[in-house]
Amino acid sequence: MDPRTERIAAFHQLHSSGCFVMPNPWDAGSARALELMGFPALATTSAGAAWTLGLPDNGVTLPQALDHLRTIADAVAVPVNADFQGGFADDPEQVADHVRLAAATGVAGLSIEDSTGDDAAPLYDFDLAVERVRAARQAIDETGTGVLLTGRSEGFVVGRPDLDETIRRLQAYAEAGADCLYAPRIESVEQVTAIVQAVAPKPVNLLINAPFVTVAQAAELGVRRISVGGTLARTAWGGFLEAARELADAGTASRFVGLPNVEAIFGQQP
Repeated sequence: MDPRTERIAAFHQLHSSGCFVMPNPWDAGSARALELMGFPALATTSAGAAWTLGLPDNGVTLPQALDHLRTIADAVAVPVNADFQGGFADDPEQVADHVRLAAATGVAGLSIEDSTGDDAAPLYDFDLAVERVRAARQAIDETGTGVLLTGRSEGFVVGRPDLDETIRRLQAYAEAGADCLYAPRIESVEQVTAIVQAVAPKPVNLLINAPFVTVAQAAELGVRRISVGGTLARTAWGGFLEAARELADAGTASRFVGLPNVEAIFGQQP
């Protein structure tokens, strides 16, 4: 079995039982550091990747996104899940074409979300959203890679926090072939429980980007996979911006103390 096939198989195995944390690096260095910490899988973050290029989230082009996926997948030996946004297309056939390209980058999984980027109509029409997931499923099957497909419903992200509609969409995405279901920005135990029960036995990804639940508590609720989105990247940016602002405004460097020995982290590598 080649290394890529092994990573995909390992990723599927992680989803079969228990609960695992899949943090989101934003470049090769952060990916390697997280791997060295022992995380069994990683996920890209569209926001974190965009910020490394000085762009806003959703400001990255398809070629830039594919380059980033290759960079992260090549940097580590653990499975990598791709935050593939909406597939960089509206039309299901184009989504399928782009999914094939993403599956060739070396990732073990990828997600397709249902947000449009249009404030007036922030979610794709239900039938179109389902067809987009179905097209992604078919594209993956045609590649023969076994890449794991996650269906994402973005209602809680785009100002449409309707739990019933979110569940309706996630159930439809499961029927359309999604292996894992994900509704980012849900933020209560009750919401988590409702989604886990509604899509069972398929696994659920939970975004933890605020301290409303612990990993242990999420596992008890039946969550199979935990990610953090762009929050680790924001944490790094927070420290950088605060230190730089102090230096620019006050000419002092009080934050330049107690810093990690980053060289030692990567010195572990052969």
